[in-house]
Amino acid sequence: MVRIYRIRETEFIVKWGGGKYLERTILHNDLNCFYASVETMLNPTLRDKAVAVCGSTEDRHGIVLAKSELAKRAGVKTGMVNWEAKRCCPNLIMVAPQYEQYLKYSKLTRAIYERYTDLVEPFGMDECWLDVSGSQRIYGDGLSIAEEIRKTVREELGMTVSIGVSFNKIFAKLGSDMKKPDAITTISHDEYKEKVWPLAASEMIYVGRATEKKLSSYGIHTIGDIAKTSPDFLRSKLGKNGEQLWVYANGADTSRVMQSGFHLPVKSIGHGITCNADLETPDEVWKVMLHLSQDIGHKLRVHELCAKGVQITVKDNGLAYKQYQAPLEVATQSSMEIAALARRLFDTNYRWHTDVRAVTVRAINLVPKETPQQLILFDDAEKREKRDKLEDAIEDIRGRFGKWAVYPAALLGDMKLPGHSSHDIIMPGMMYS
Repeated sequence: MVRIYRIRETEFIVKWGGGKYLERTILHNDLNCFYASVETMLNPTLRDKAVAVCGSTEDRHGIVLAKSELAKRAGVKTGMVNWEAKRCCPNLIMVAPQYEQYLKYSKLTRAIYERYTDLVEPFGMDECWLDVSGSQRIYGDGLSIAEEIRKTVREELGMTVSIGVSFNKIFAKLGSDMKKPDAITTISHDEYKEKVWPLAASEMIYVGRATEKKLSSYGIHTIGDIAKTSPDFLRSKLGKNGEQLWVYANGADTSRVMQSGFHLPVKSIGHGITCNADLETPDEVWKVMLHLSQDIGHKLRVHELCAKGVQITVKDNGLAYKQYQAPLEVATQSSMEIAALARRLFDTNYRWHTDVRAVTVRAINLVPKETPQQLILFDDAEKREKRDKLEDAIEDIRGRFGKWAVYPAALLGDMKLPGHSSHDIIMPGMMYS
């Protein structure tokens, strides 16, 4: 049996049923320059060169998504515009992303981790937490397991990984960031104050720019400052998250590493896109919303969920965001109903002071498909049932013959979407006798 005890207000330790005290051993594995490393694996001529994986400039996704170590040393940063990255590093080689390959190598790496424990929790494609507390009798202590994983990933996949070894997830993540590339950092319970507390507050996970700025305004600049600040004060300024940061800074995080294959419940399903030209009319926005809603309806069916509300996010060409949401009268999987409410939200709320650059549609307040629903007096249940059967049939056709086998006529023509081409209508030829 495992029990958690609180000692001196800030320290947590685990006691096993046999009476022995044993700290958990958590690893955080972070593949170095993951996208760029995969590209180098696929194309060895890129080895030992400055490489950046970039979005398409033509489709207005022209930013750096990932960079190699050499590109990083030259000053290239993730999120940089392509031309700016090229100015920093004139010999930079830019390649387009291959997400299916990144997913493949992510799974291969995870399979290596699962040789040591079944408690492997992904944090994005290139990062994972591992709880190896129960594996140490077989494979040695946490440092030994980390070293073996580091060598195996290098030998079998040709990639490097930085690993943090600690007694909780927060400090393990911090450790993997402290030394890169191809390195291991340990943070034990006895030394975390010396290693962690002097670091800037922004180094800790969940402290973003806005939080860092707010903490700084109160004279809180380091992780140690967070730890020494009253949790009540942090809660009064940052809400529940402030108190949680105090727990993290004091090494008191006890969150579990989830088992391989664990999936968090789906709370919302959304799809957004940056257009390759500004949307200049409500009709152009409607077409994009309808296009996005097709995928949302499909995903709702895959997860057997219905949406009780819709949320839209609109970004204008000045990069300002506006977000609006509203409930649906009846929970639905219908892409047309979702798109229609998205359009009403846009038409009602958006003041056309500037053209639109990006649109996101999101299905929110999700419930299982079989959840009983309150009937609406003026709703035509028979008509709704027929429409649902029609959309189910369309979904089946798309599953067999592809996404564009059946689609609304409104989606014909140029929609200013990346990778979208106009669809030709082929009319039946005349019959001659």
